[in-house]
Amino acid sequence: MRRRVLAAVAVLVATLAGCGTGDDAAAPAAAPGQVELRVGDQKAGSQALLKAAGLLDGTPYKITFAQFTSGPPLLEAVNAGAVDIGGVGNTPPIFAAAANSKIKIVAAFKQNVTGAAVIVPENSTLSSPADLKGKKIAVAKGSSSHYHLLSVLKKEGLKFSDIQPQYLQPADALAAFSGGTVDAWTIWEPFTSQALLQYKAKVLVDGTGYANGLNFQVAAPEAIETKTDAVRDFLTRIAKARQWALSHKPEWAKVWAAETGLPPEVADAAVDNAVMTPIVIDDAVIASEQEMADAFTAEGLIPGGLKFADFVDQRFNDVVGAAQ
Repeated sequence: MRRRVLAAVAVLVATLAGCGTGDDAAAPAAAPGQVELRVGDQKAGSQALLKAAGLLDGTPYKITFAQFTSGPPLLEAVNAGAVDIGGVGNTPPIFAAAANSKIKIVAAFKQNVTGAAVIVPENSTLSSPADLKGKKIAVAKGSSSHYHLLSVLKKEGLKFSDIQPQYLQPADALAAFSGGTVDAWTIWEPFTSQALLQYKAKVLVDGTGYANGLNFQVAAPEAIETKTDAVRDFLTRIAKARQWALSHKPEWAKVWAAETGLPPEVADAAVDNAVMTPIVIDDAVIASEQEMADAFTAEGLIPGGLKFADFVDQRFNDVVGAAQ
């Protein structure tokens, strides 16, 4: 899997210059002397949000976007120098840091945790988290759902070795879940709402008391030092766009549905749990992530000795106030 990801990153390095800010991949090159900020993105992510909020145009630098299926491969690209910055959930930075990747967490956001869920099929006989023992559970490795599942198991006195984890990205996991080849699926929005509405899934347990609801913008250290003004401007725009989404949920849900191809009712159901509030990266944020890292270490899922604070850069905390 790691070889495939690295191969994909290598291709991305070679082709990223052709990724534009819009639908046209053959975007014009940056003007001589103009800074180019390369942003790793996910479907209905930063690009769509900035455009919906009216904050995508007018940057004093060229901005390009590259699309990824989830956080882990995005951070592989940051580490490889293929992109400068990108948004991910709470767990990918931990796995990237454990691999000693060249990354820095530069901005934080908080969202509702009820959208994170361990779900089971409509006709499942599983009725409590304790019933997960020995079962096949779909989960995206290194994602926020990975820690959610670990936390649920830990509270029940179970280890990861007590289940049969099926490491699948969301699209493959949905196929496995709907096809009945897994017993449960640990996932996030909008996939939670999609499974509940379209496949009549049941929530075995949500993220309350298990997940911290954190999301991050993660940058390459070199980009922070050589493109500081562009990074600051981009983070300010993202923070403002997040504030816009909080006060314009119906409008954002429509954009989200159009971008993802999800039915409008799914986007409407998911939007309350998907919008994020910009927050500063303080000691509590760092401590929460360190607790997660320690839990992964205890299970032998990452090497020991990780100090999360070493991968944090707090110089951009002031953008939270600037976005109000």
